[in-house]
Amino acid sequence: MTNASFFSGEGTEIGSCRTMRRQVLLFLSALCLKYVLGQVSYSIPEEMAKGSVVGNIAHDLGLDLKRLKSGNARVYTGGGVEYIGLNKERGVLLVEQRIDREALCGETTPCALHFQLILENPMELFRVTVEITDINDNTPTFTNSEKRFEISESAVIGSKFVLEKAVDSDIGMNGLQQYSLAPSDHFVLKLESQPDGTKKVEMVLQKPLDREKKDYLSLLLTAMDGGEPQMSGTMQIFVTVLDVNDNAPTFAKPLYRAKLQENSPKGTSVTTVSASDKDIGSNGKLSYLISTSKRVLSELFNINPKTGEIILVGEIDYEKANSYQIDIEVVDSGGLSDSAKVIVDLIDVNDNSPQINIVSKSESISENSPTNTVIAMLSINDPDSENNGNVVCDINDSIPFKIQTTVNGFYTLVMEFLLRTN
Repeated sequence: MTNASFFSGEGTEIGSCRTMRRQVLLFLSALCLKYVLGQVSYSIPEEMAKGSVVGNIAHDLGLDLKRLKSGNARVYTGGGVEYIGLNKERGVLLVEQRIDREALCGETTPCALHFQLILENPMELFRVTVEITDINDNTPTFTNSEKRFEISESAVIGSKFVLEKAVDSDIGMNGLQQYSLAPSDHFVLKLESQPDGTKKVEMVLQKPLDREKKDYLSLLLTAMDGGEPQMSGTMQIFVTVLDVNDNAPTFAKPLYRAKLQENSPKGTSVTTVSASDKDIGSNGKLSYLISTSKRVLSELFNINPKTGEIILVGEIDYEKANSYQIDIEVVDSGGLSDSAKVIVDLIDVNDNSPQINIVSKSESISENSPTNTVIAMLSINDPDSENNGNVVCDINDSIPFKIQTTVNGFYTLVMEFLLRTN
């Protein structure tokens, strides 16, 4: 549990997360505040030009333009990037800067911007949500332009060979939809759905190889999305046909799970995967590798090719991602392979302090102001999860104010009892 405190100094001061006590003498003039909550939602595609209209917020909230001006209406994002701005002259929301849905939300759906419209005299707060929809602006891509196999001519029908998965940052039908492999004389594609929504891609031997007839094969793997127009990416596959390897390696289990604290240092051992091969000698010699095509995983984790031990090599942050799914491949010297998945769940630690922002405040109040008169509006949040992110707010009990919870991390500072002056 994290505590945040507020205190008053000369005039009106609000402090964050500290315990301080001061005597206060208040000389404040009158200001009546009216606190109103409302909300409105919009939906726009990503990559709209700067200055594009998001919506007529004045009309949608029933506000006239004079009220926007007299109330000093403004957009409040809590310190985040202000992608959307307010034109008070027209009463509309406008795109302030380019919005890339993939950079903003990654694979998270729906993708939305959340902010507030604040007015003063009287004080009003309106919640605004702008959903960012996807357009087909990304091509399916492979990390590597080619993959090479050395496969024995004695490889049995049904032997599987793991291929690299393509990545498409778009979502839905605009995202990756299908693969094709050509020519398909000796191999066919096999796709298997994974827990993370991706597909494991393998090519399966369907016709015996004969080194004496053909010792080298060239194939093209194509990944396609479902957008309009359709976009695609390719990877070249080269197969050198060798003499004899009978058994493919096999992982001890298809799925491994590990837990890791988000403040774990580089070099921390995550887990160890293990595979076996019935072949002996060089044909039974195994090598482990991370086969995922997501660059972020290769920047965070490494694997010992001989032992299968996975090591943390980057900095992880629970607030950015609370788990990772790593595709692991084991290959023997004859080119036969197997795959497994490692799920790493991060454990949150209390490494973030609550953040307090003054959304709006009154410069003065009358000494005879009634109780519950609103003095200021605050936004408080803590990016940690569960109990680490719970915030308790309190205020110096020697002053005539109290904190009231409103909604979604917003609080009001109000009069608790009548002021008295000597």
